Order: sequence, then structure tokens, then C-alpha cells
Amino acid sequence: MAKHLGTKAPVIGRYERDEMKPSIETATKLADLLEVSLDYLVGKTDFELDTKTLLRVLEVQELPQEVREKLFYFIDMSIHDFKAKIAYT
Repeated sequence: MAKHLGTKAPVIGRYERDEMKPSIETATKLADLLEVSLDYLVGKTDFELDTKTLLRVLEVQELPQEVREKLFYFIDMSIHDFKAKIAYT
């Protein structure tokens, strides 16, 4: 981790013990390394959105509205079906 961030292991320990705060550039690299959002890393949200999911969401945003509506219809159906199965088991 230290090598990826361009620092030394003792510095990582200081981050972990909350003795030192990383720069925004280092925090961004750390979030990328851990595949979490910067908001999640700094505790601004409890919602963890991994990088792979985030990239998919961004790709969906680029789709034409008609395609997005169809995609959301199937996602909504899948979520509803999943919740129904849980409720009846």
C-alpha cells in the first residue's frame, strides 16, 4: 500500500491510528486502491459504492433516455422479485 501511495509503511500506520491525515491526492490514490469512493473513505457516507458499480452507473447515464427507462424497468423488476422471495421464505 505504501509503495502504491508513494510513501513509507510508518506513514500508513499514522493514517490508521489517526495521528496524521493524508493529502487529498494521497486520499484519492488510497480510495482508488481500495476501490471505494473518496466520500466513503473519509466517512462522509456509509454507502459503499465500489469502482466497478460506479463505472456501470456512469455508463448507464450516457445511454439514451429510452434505453435507460427499459434498463431501469428490468432492474426494478429484479429488485421487486428478490424482495418478494425474501419475504416469502
